[in-house]
Amino acid sequence: MRFDSSRSAERHAGARQPGRPARRLALVLCVALSLVLPCAARAAAPKPGFQVAGFFRMQVGDFEVTSLFDGPISIPPSWLKSDAEQVSELIAQDFPSRPPNFDGTVAGFLVNTGSRLILVDAGIGQTSSFPGLGRLMGNLRASGYRPEQVDLVLITHMHFDHIGGLLTREGRRAFPNAVVRMAVAESDYWLSPLEAAKAPKESQASFQKARQAAAPYLAAGRWKPFSGTDELAPGVRPYPLVGHTPGHSGYEFVSRGQRLLAWGDTVHVAPVQFGHPDVGFGFDVDSQQAIDQRLRLFAQLADDQAVVAGAHLGFPSLGRLRVRNGEYSWVPVRYAVP
Repeated sequence: MRFDSSRSAERHAGARQPGRPARRLALVLCVALSLVLPCAARAAAPKPGFQVAGFFRMQVGDFEVTSLFDGPISIPPSWLKSDAEQVSELIAQDFPSRPPNFDGTVAGFLVNTGSRLILVDAGIGQTSSFPGLGRLMGNLRASGYRPEQVDLVLITHMHFDHIGGLLTREGRRAFPNAVVRMAVAESDYWLSPLEAAKAPKESQASFQKARQAAAPYLAAGRWKPFSGTDELAPGVRPYPLVGHTPGHSGYEFVSRGQRLLAWGDTVHVAPVQFGHPDVGFGFDVDSQQAIDQRLRLFAQLADDQAVVAGAHLGFPSLGRLRVRNGEYSWVPVRYAVP
């Protein structure tokens, strides 16, 4: 007997299809349910609206390095000492979220040497009115540490986005067991009433914030400026980078032949100043000196491939400098389990 597949398929299809009254009933039920339970048909998952904790961890020899996100900053082209149109074009190539401004970062760095827990720069802190900033302390806790465990705070310079986090909201020491250290020239400048009196009006707030941040540590005998480049802890020594401020300092960490340099504010706007290191920044106390330091440092770092920690580089604010055909570029670290 010959099997007619087409007719058989039609019979089965017809058996599966409901009659007209059944289809009408199904349609009525569907409409009714959509009115009673509107989310069942077209619900979208609610947006949580938060990000993961802002910390990143890597090893440098035996030293554990944790980068701590304090928050974002928006840097306008006018803050750079160069042709505004050219600067804007370079920033545009970085795809900023609020053009023509650059999407900047504020970060601090926590280094566990095994014998010391050291924080390089404390961020802007909880007393700032800048939106989105002041997250360093929360991220420090999220990274598995507590502020009272910090033994030593090293300050690259005393601009408020690096020292504001030394204080709690109540004006007390945020790191109660830590000694705070910075170059003598830096402390002397920002805590000097004479320098404050000579400064332009727009800079007065910076001197006031510096005095406020230092006060509780001075009272506790835990504000201890240094001179020279002697070790501040085993494997840790200052690296003078004067120019951005009178005592601007980097900090060098060396373990098992590997090297990390926390360079403070050597670079503010990566898409401009890596390719054009001769472009100065508006808040440099001595712009030409800052440029000379940057050029010298770039040449050294490109040769030895040290890890760099930059407070204003895109988070996690760690990477290396590369030079090709005389041009410098930034190679950020990649996520890895330490």
